[in-house]
Amino acid sequence: MPDFSNAVVSLASGLWKRAAVGQGGLLSGVDPSAFTTSDPLRLFIIQMGIIIMMGQLLSLGLGKIKQPKVIAEVLGGILLGPTAMGRIPGFTKHIFPAQSLPYLSLVANIGLCLFLFIVGLEIDGSVIKRNVRSSLFIALSAMTLSFGLGAAISVPLYHNFIPPSVKFTYFMLFTGVSFSITAFPDTTVGVIVLSAGVCNDVVGWSLLALAVALVNATSGLTALWILLTCVAFTAFLMWPVRIALLWFARFTGSTENGPTMFFMTVTILVFWACSFFTDIVGVNAIFGAFLAGLIVPREGGLAIALTEKLEDMVSIIFLPLYFTLSGLNTNLGLLNNGITWGFTVAIICLDFAGKFTACTITARISGMSWRESSTVGSLMSCKGLVELIVLNIGLAANILTSRVFSMFVFEALILTFMTTPLVSMLYPPERRVRAPVGGVSRASTGDPDEDKSDRKSPMTEDQPWRSRFTVVLDKFDHMSGMLVATQLVCPPSLESPLAATYGSTASTRASDKMKMPEVSVDALRLIELSDRTSDVMKSSAVDTLIHTDPLLSVFRTFGELNDIPVSLSLSIVPYDDMPGTVADHAKRYGSQLLLLPWLSPSSNFGNTNEDLSGLHGPKVEPNPFETFFGGSKHTGKSAAVIHSQFVRRVFAESKTDVALFIDPAGTGTGSARHIFCPFFGGPDDRLALEFVVQLCANPRISATVVRMSKSSAESAAVERPSFAHLEEKASLDIPDLGYQMPVPSNVVFPDTFYGQANTETRFQSETANNILWARYANSQLSDDTPSSLRAALSRIKFSEYSSPLPLHSAIQRAAAHKPVLVVVGRSRRLAGEDHTSEVQQILEERGSVGQDIVRKTIGDPATAFVASGCAIAVVVLQASNVQVDTD
Repeated sequence: MPDFSNAVVSLASGLWKRAAVGQGGLLSGVDPSAFTTSDPLRLFIIQMGIIIMMGQLLSLGLGKIKQPKVIAEVLGGILLGPTAMGRIPGFTKHIFPAQSLPYLSLVANIGLCLFLFIVGLEIDGSVIKRNVRSSLFIALSAMTLSFGLGAAISVPLYHNFIPPSVKFTYFMLFTGVSFSITAFPDTTVGVIVLSAGVCNDVVGWSLLALAVALVNATSGLTALWILLTCVAFTAFLMWPVRIALLWFARFTGSTENGPTMFFMTVTILVFWACSFFTDIVGVNAIFGAFLAGLIVPREGGLAIALTEKLEDMVSIIFLPLYFTLSGLNTNLGLLNNGITWGFTVAIICLDFAGKFTACTITARISGMSWRESSTVGSLMSCKGLVELIVLNIGLAANILTSRVFSMFVFEALILTFMTTPLVSMLYPPERRVRAPVGGVSRASTGDPDEDKSDRKSPMTEDQPWRSRFTVVLDKFDHMSGMLVATQLVCPPSLESPLAATYGSTASTRASDKMKMPEVSVDALRLIELSDRTSDVMKSSAVDTLIHTDPLLSVFRTFGELNDIPVSLSLSIVPYDDMPGTVADHAKRYGSQLLLLPWLSPSSNFGNTNEDLSGLHGPKVEPNPFETFFGGSKHTGKSAAVIHSQFVRRVFAESKTDVALFIDPAGTGTGSARHIFCPFFGGPDDRLALEFVVQLCANPRISATVVRMSKSSAESAAVERPSFAHLEEKASLDIPDLGYQMPVPSNVVFPDTFYGQANTETRFQSETANNILWARYANSQLSDDTPSSLRAALSRIKFSEYSSPLPLHSAIQRAAAHKPVLVVVGRSRRLAGEDHTSEVQQILEERGSVGQDIVRKTIGDPATAFVASGCAIAVVVLQASNVQVDTD
């Protein structure tokens, strides 16, 4: 007890002294950057702040030219070292004094072990198995040639820069490994590149472990024992420990519900135990960390979940510290003569030539095109952090001098910097063919890889139902709205249980002369592929994710409950590639309508209690229009503007009809049983009218369709004359254009403003408007028209109205049917009216300042309805850009 009491008193005294020292602090004139071994935290915080800010600032600038973050961090570390800021008098002495470096090194090496643990988690055996022959062929051929070139140039390097005390064998081995190693490449070119990179790194790390063992061994026999011990330890981990860890993960439920706290604790203990063992036997601790990552179970996405928990802290805090330590050891000022620069250029050229040549040739032999093969070679020449680890180990072992270390760091920086522009030049985005990353549920029918774009549409004049839909899913917040939207757009199949939902009777089924088309829905789940390691891992585990993704599971259940054939697809792509992915997927699926969600304010801005009904009065605060459109005089740009760019690109690139579901309040469309459709004219409005007719096939839904036209102030409220001359369509000898207008190939309709149409196309569009209106409003249907279409038209009230302010009048009529779902055309091409000035007036009346890009995305009519708040939801339709043969 006396010893314990003395220890407590000693500890309390130490803490009191520390507090006493720090009580005055800055106000007492104490230098906050002064380093003391008893209180290293202050300086560590300063160092961390400078390192992180330097890396982030450089990343912002280099990100503009699409350089990876690792370039900014490596360059930031070099700038903080003796190359640049270290030349400022007093900078190194106060910010990075020599006494503080052991503490900085400790934290950085902890982070390095965690990084190698994540690298081990990232390596998936299934990725290698899919392309084992080609990936091994590419990786081994590249490593063989690169190692040979590295060994060759090590001879003159050793004689010119390395002291005789260093054995040539060790230096040659480190040089060869440095040439052979590669960073994990981008997956844009395909799985083969990732597989080859994985194989390359596994072999490279093994060679590096051999090099370290030889350096640390006192004799050849000791080195042999070290290697044999590592092999036995690896075998022990790969079989008994890996199997036990998998059993433990299942026992704790971690494979089903994500890693539990108990499983995380055991995994971290295994990780540190492996690192400790490899370090004490004479191999660096990072190899144990790497092995620990390899044995973590992949079942149920467990490795991905672990990576997500660790990667942010490692990439934000720990890795920049390691880059800074490398930068402090790098002095590009030592490259101060012609011989040094000559060897530096030779190192860069030989390293790149070895990887590029070997990978390009072997990839070409494996069956890839020259463009793809050269891109594989460019990606495999990337260095990044992996080579810095090799170089720092060599420097710590006194195998590399500071000059040679700086030469190789400069080479790694140049080769990594070259990768992005070289890949963009050799393999531009428009030529890239992404490997399939989709899947199909058990409820789906047909071949999921079948190209269905050439299937003939069953839609006719008397049977305009659309039956093949593509639904885009990206957030749980959109699920309720998209489920309701899917149920609304699916036409009632008179021979399926869904017909009972729509209230069809036996007499209706017996009287129809044409069978309703079978409905099929394809749900496309979009996940952004960022620079996070976990996202790259997800892209190689799509086959597993498609069965475990919660959004797809919900949609699968929805299809089973409503007897709708549902196919499920999942795409993990960069954000910039998402619009093209959606458009291509809809075309490949043969979709007749693409259903797209809009971000609701509740999911992006936290306004879960917004009430759109309060927007009818002016200057209502808060204004959901500002929230929805993501901008006001005070808030500025927001996520809604970014999302609008995505939607706009889908509109521009899609060859399929698109329906954008806007749910400003996030309440869904389920409570709206009445539809209001203002018909101004144009291909988009014709599609909107056809869409309303299909929705009204549901006997629980009714609609009001008003043909709006703009008149002068004197002729306000005067009914528009009927088109008596169109009573008989046959007498006009005009082809049936439906809702789609033929567009001459030499006429371009820019997406950013109303279409610049000539007199002929305007006349054609107006004629198509009149024909479609006469067909439905005047019930000019053929005798073979099925009763289901006649029943749908009986639930629609058609009228015409002319007003000097047509949007104001349309809003007033829509507000009379609350709750109401507004269906409107986007009206960006061949629009019947130009509403720009009236929309601006509506925005000013509501005190709203909408982002211009959002208005251009959804169109002026939809903007007016969203701003007014008269509708529970708004559906914006755009007709496809496919030209129609009118012969």
